[in-house]
Amino acid sequence: MKFSGKNVLVTGSSRGIGAEIAKTLAGFGLKVWVNYRSGAAEADAVKDAIETAGGSAAVIGFDVSDEAAFIDAIKTIMDSDGELSYLVNNAGITNDKLALRMKTEDFMSVINANLTSCFIGCRESMKVMRKKKFGAVVNIASIVGETGNGGQTNYSASKGGVIAMTKSFAIEAATSGIRYNTVTPGFIATEMTDVLSDEVKESFTSKIPMNRFGKPSEIAEATAFLLSDHSSYITGETLKVNGGMNMA
Repeated sequence: MKFSGKNVLVTGSSRGIGAEIAKTLAGFGLKVWVNYRSGAAEADAVKDAIETAGGSAAVIGFDVSDEAAFIDAIKTIMDSDGELSYLVNNAGITNDKLALRMKTEDFMSVINANLTSCFIGCRESMKVMRKKKFGAVVNIASIVGETGNGGQTNYSASKGGVIAMTKSFAIEAATSGIRYNTVTPGFIATEMTDVLSDEVKESFTSKIPMNRFGKPSEIAEATAFLLSDHSSYITGETLKVNGGMNMA
């Protein structure tokens, strides 16, 4: 895969899908800035794995929902590398409850962590990328941002917002040579899904035409494609990586 830029920031990349994205992008020759909020040891392990494989990485800890911290982080990257070529907004949380039991603070905590943080990253990346008239951003949303899901009113709203917001950023940034796209994973085999019972897993799998959960590597490779020069005429799009679960 071909990349014209030199580096990438991947938020929430100390574990799970984010860690896989970081390792995959490093494998394509990019310097990866591995972000974490509380998992410093895990972030260091991702960095070590990248460097052991011959790649380049740095660890940068900050809370993506903290605007000042996000701005400072991008300044740190610019001071170090002189550019920010790519950004993957992957960090996010869940706080599941039925809507009737969901307090406003439960709703807003997820909106701030998943949607507001993504807005900050998209906005601040545009500021630095437009100086070179080059850059690409991929926002990791979710299938539930397209379909909704019981018990996830807050999460669905946040990820649906990411999808719509990405299109608006794509329109505003197109003439500056910056592309914004979204990946919407379906059910992916991670630590979060490992805790599900076999019965629940079977229930979900029965709704997936490919009859299996996805792999983190499949999300990582889709993300890499949308960042790469191979998708240079693609912006404002949503790439559904869900085994055919949502074909609409």
